[in-house]
Amino acid sequence: MITEVSKDLFLIDLPQKKEGFRNFISCWVIRDGEKGMVVDVGPASTIKNLVDYLKYLKIKKVEYVLITHIHIDHAGGLAEFLKYFNAKVVLHEKGEKHMLNTEKLWEGTKKVLGDLAEIYGRIDPISEDVIHKDNIEFKGFEVEIIKTPGHAVHHQSYLFDNYLFAGEALGVHQPLKKDYYLRPATPPRFVFDIAYESVKKLEKLGDKIVCFGHYGFEPKSLEIIDLFKEQLKLWVKVVSENASQYENDKEIIKASKAELLKIDRLFAKYKILDDDIKKREDYFIENSLRGILGWVKSS
Repeated sequence: MITEVSKDLFLIDLPQKKEGFRNFISCWVIRDGEKGMVVDVGPASTIKNLVDYLKYLKIKKVEYVLITHIHIDHAGGLAEFLKYFNAKVVLHEKGEKHMLNTEKLWEGTKKVLGDLAEIYGRIDPISEDVIHKDNIEFKGFEVEIIKTPGHAVHHQSYLFDNYLFAGEALGVHQPLKKDYYLRPATPPRFVFDIAYESVKKLEKLGDKIVCFGHYGFEPKSLEIIDLFKEQLKLWVKVVSENASQYENDKEIIKASKAELLKIDRLFAKYKILDDDIKKREDYFIENSLRGILGWVKSS
């Protein structure tokens, strides 16, 4: 599915062959005539779909691929994508070595995600000569790179014109009919101070249209940032309090989730998500709480 967000800016949905994995993984496409620039290509499993969508948009040449971070659902299909388009790749320097030799990244991904990694497809290596380190200009605008570690050490966001491509620096967003669902994306190893500082960097950019890695967009980034800063602090507070009451990690996570569903207005929208999306979210919510718990215990 393609959503035209504004003239020549498109959101491409990349549903996976797993229950609930729809309106979740996506690729952002900026078009300039027959040329394109894309933000995150998704996993190998849906590269052919993405290529077909780009053909539908009459894009014959992709000049740049901007990678927010090298997790499999954002960059796993990069090598496969480059078989179709001779594009320049922009990614965090800390992610480069892992994309040039992907064995360690692939094995680690399988260990964390299990069967889901196989559904996404193998992460193959890219060639060093496709990596672009100079200024990025497209459609008359220069792309600004903002280092935003937190969700991952190799995470970066991109500002193009009035659009902020935030990856997962501002959490996971699910558009609803009259509102939206929002939660932190804080898997282990999470460090609150680093993640919070990244959010403040994005705040300094002023009000932009924020384009999420997962999923969709909102017209006022500063509103999202204000809400997300408070949400992050709330999740840390709740997990800290429950960590002092329970000894078992599972009990801490269970109690924290239950409490947050009562007091976090945007996270509480979980209750009205479709059942298959709830099931998908359950895994990632637990992983985010586990990341926060790890930080609480180490600080």
